[in-house]
Amino acid sequence: MDFREIRHFHVCCGIGGGVKGFNRGGARVGNMVAAPRCIGGVDVDPVALASLEMVTGTKGTLLDLFDRGQYVAFHGQEPPAGWREATGEDFRRAAGGERPHVVFMSTPCKGNSGLISTKTSEAPKYVALNELALRAVFLTMEAWADDPPEILLFENVPRIAQRSRRLLDRIGGMLRAYGYAIAETAHDCGEIGGLAQSRKRFLMVARHIAKVPPFLYEPPKRPLRSVGEVLERLPLPGDQLGGPMHRVPRLQMKTWIRLAFVEAGSDWRSLNKLNVANGVLTDYGLVPEHPLRGGALGVCQWGEATGTVAGESLPSNGKFTVADVRTFSACHNGILGVNAWGDTPGTVTGNARPMTGSFSVADPRMRQGHADYQQYGVRRWGQSTGSVINVKAPGQGGFSIADPRYGDKPRFANVYRVVSTREAAPTISAGQGPTSGGLAVADPRCSWNPRAHTSKLRVIGYDQTSLTITGSSSSSHGFTSGALAVADPRPEAFRDGRESYVTGGHYGVLNMRDTAGAVTGSGQHDNGRWSVADPRPATGDEAEELPAPNQQLVAVIRAMDGTWHRPFTTLELAALQSLVDFDRPGLELAGASDSLWREHIGNMVPPDAAQAMMGVIARTLLLAWAGESFLLSSDPIWVQPVTVALAVDTSCQLPTPQAAE
Repeated sequence: MDFREIRHFHVCCGIGGGVKGFNRGGARVGNMVAAPRCIGGVDVDPVALASLEMVTGTKGTLLDLFDRGQYVAFHGQEPPAGWREATGEDFRRAAGGERPHVVFMSTPCKGNSGLISTKTSEAPKYVALNELALRAVFLTMEAWADDPPEILLFENVPRIAQRSRRLLDRIGGMLRAYGYAIAETAHDCGEIGGLAQSRKRFLMVARHIAKVPPFLYEPPKRPLRSVGEVLERLPLPGDQLGGPMHRVPRLQMKTWIRLAFVEAGSDWRSLNKLNVANGVLTDYGLVPEHPLRGGALGVCQWGEATGTVAGESLPSNGKFTVADVRTFSACHNGILGVNAWGDTPGTVTGNARPMTGSFSVADPRMRQGHADYQQYGVRRWGQSTGSVINVKAPGQGGFSIADPRYGDKPRFANVYRVVSTREAAPTISAGQGPTSGGLAVADPRCSWNPRAHTSKLRVIGYDQTSLTITGSSSSSHGFTSGALAVADPRPEAFRDGRESYVTGGHYGVLNMRDTAGAVTGSGQHDNGRWSVADPRPATGDEAEELPAPNQQLVAVIRAMDGTWHRPFTTLELAALQSLVDFDRPGLELAGASDSLWREHIGNMVPPDAAQAMMGVIARTLLLAWAGESFLLSSDPIWVQPVTVALAVDTSCQLPTPQAAE
């Protein structure tokens, strides 16, 4: 086999999710096999670089990518003594003097995140942070200007396509000047990596036209997995096998109670359904899992062994009640019992009545059309009647008729009747209302104008013009005075600037079988759907007494659906990001802060998604190195949405993506 090394370099590499995935990616064309190798990465966070080496074995380089103006705008002060701007030479040294075939960059995305408003994103601090994308591409091109990398990938949040449109245009222009064909696209890392989360990202793909004639295809999409598929492969939270990152956060007791009452698959809005009076939950109580007062009012299961029979074995002082699975008739001598037609009845007694035993029968002959059992029967109008016998009442047989003629000549034709103005009124009687006869008239005359009373209780559309504001809009007249109401499409909570709170899924609890959202750097139980309804039984003893509402603890409360609603552990978030190797469930990162670990995990590119990207990149590079310029594939092309890539003659002018389309 001919192993071809594919060198990749990472800008803003973080803890190395992309590095780990690229190293695992591979492809084969003929006897050529791809062998990816990371030659380095740069980042400004020393703790993240320490984690990079622990996760991937690659040693990164600490490098600040800001120019002086961006540094001042972001930090609000001049840089310290000895600080200098990064150059292309710094990139070459970080790569060990080697030239990469693939460069992957995922620059900071906070300025383009939907978690901050557009106005906030325009602050100088976030503008400088966003401009790191342009500077990262510039330094990459300057570092290897004489021999540019074959493939460049730039990843960020989808909102960058709107908030930083001018910045992307400048990046695209720069890449085209260096001979690249580019495409802006969006993908779901969960779909291309087969993850248990939906993580939509923006991706700019650049292919050097002269070096790589074959088109670069998109990775195939795979169905999203459920959260439970991932979590069930890990030990329960708190197990020592999971290490320090697999501990459940200590929350206040009242927060645990809130999570327990959130419906799985919903968020904090489930709490609005609860009845609370003076701060007390009126419909539910919370008791320890251990038996209360020795099992008072306890009910034993039918197959369960009972406790010791005491001298006063009553339901109120112990578990002396049973869930009896035997039929009702067997327990109560068949009171109101009904025998099946094919069953044998019990002994006929002198008081054989329904209330004293099973003295009723399910007679199937009623359904067979026997007229003898048609008490209160009503005949259809077109049906023949049975024999006319000497009966006195409908209860003795089918001697009633469904007469259709009632509608032709109603007996009470004047009840609620409205008389036309062209019609003579009926006799005026002593009745005083419409129910007494035809005492209403259809008056075609308007009161004073064609629009009389047409605006009462009217609601104006949000995009319509209001009617004239009159003096009768006081509270004494209310909405009946005219069009004094509007259909406001804005939710009430949005009006006080809390839009992000309403839509953020706070205290959200996922079903174990659901797919999670994108793992973010600030994933906490109270700012998104970062809790799960875990059906697995928890280990350890529960408290005998209920803790105080503000007491910090790890609690196991059985929720209404019978599961444990708890926050994700840091290790579980890493597993959803595909960073965990399940043959070694423990994960070690630099530092000792859960919040920092979560930030680094949320910011990284999922390794499984990066592996899928490297797979198609490696295939394209191997084709180019084999001299092939034609590939037939059913996968979409990253550069343009067509299914079949046409052969490209490298001696001719290659078309731009727009012209090819």
